[in-house]
Amino acid sequence: MKRDSKLYFFGFSRWKQKQTRLFFPGKEILFCKNIEEAQAKGIGSESEIYIWGKKPFPRVEAYAKENTIPLFRVEDGFIRSVSLGSDLTKAYSLVVDSKGIYFDPTQESDLEYLLNTRSLDTTLLERARRLKQYLLTNKISKYNLYQDRTITLEGLKEGQKIIMVPGQVEDDASIIYGAKGMSNLALLQETRKCAPDAYIIFKPHPDVLAGNRKGDIPTQEALRYCDTIITKASLDSVLVVSDEVHTMTSLVGFEALLRGKEVYTYGMPFYAGWGLTHDRERCSRRQRKRSLDELIAMTYILYPKYVDPRSGSLCEVEVTLANIELMKTRYNTDIFYRTSVDIRNFISRKIQLLIKVILGE
Repeated sequence: MKRDSKLYFFGFSRWKQKQTRLFFPGKEILFCKNIEEAQAKGIGSESEIYIWGKKPFPRVEAYAKENTIPLFRVEDGFIRSVSLGSDLTKAYSLVVDSKGIYFDPTQESDLEYLLNTRSLDTTLLERARRLKQYLLTNKISKYNLYQDRTITLEGLKEGQKIIMVPGQVEDDASIIYGAKGMSNLALLQETRKCAPDAYIIFKPHPDVLAGNRKGDIPTQEALRYCDTIITKASLDSVLVVSDEVHTMTSLVGFEALLRGKEVYTYGMPFYAGWGLTHDRERCSRRQRKRSLDELIAMTYILYPKYVDPRSGSLCEVEVTLANIELMKTRYNTDIFYRTSVDIRNFISRKIQLLIKVILGE
């Protein structure tokens, strides 16, 4: 059956809508609140349905199943932007998944299917190796928010193992589905239990630090289980001094693998179960052993979609990376640009906080 060009999107906030259109050129995109609105706009058996993340739309899902309409889950990609999504910063990569979504291990995703079944040729693996080197050389991560700086660890003993514990947003779907609702405090406690003699660095999630999301731990409570808390430093700055990363499901664990660090997972992130990490949980579907280059190729190259920050056109990951690197360098070196970005983000946070107060959230 030939599909028409109408795509029906559910759960996309207003500020996401303009940027989302860039990832589907030549298609008629209709954003809807519910299935009744979609029906009024002409949804039919030749249409396609897209839902943001794991937002619950049971009637939409039922309608898709009853009418054999393809349903896709959409989420930010793994190299997203310079600054936070919760500050309403444009995303330059998305994942569009026809089976599930990468952060939900309760069902297969397109990424998991790739990792279980796809064979890669030497050309793609070499491309993955170049991509890894580019990421490391330019110190690029998902948000590229903070400046790179030298980390000094007060009280560190000679020969002491250094562990980084990345905080996460506690009401994020990756925690709900991938870590059984574990908290940041519980993660710190478990890490200290597993490594009583280690020097533990806790790095709170930037969304939590910004006051945009849930997951804060009072400083004195956190310091009962960690040796220091680092906030205003880039991810790479902290990873470079760390020996290990202990995490629930954070993307930081994957980025640590790229940097040759030992990674311990307490939940089931997409990069666990392939023989590269020390995992507390198990996923019976994940039987295959994968190399780091294979994981990079499928996670960064094959799975997401990218747009060029300059032109807004679809592109390959390398084009997006080159532009993000330029934006990151400008943020780190141009005080006027950095100030304008920081002021914009500050205003965005205050407006969002005011909206929450008005709505009683």
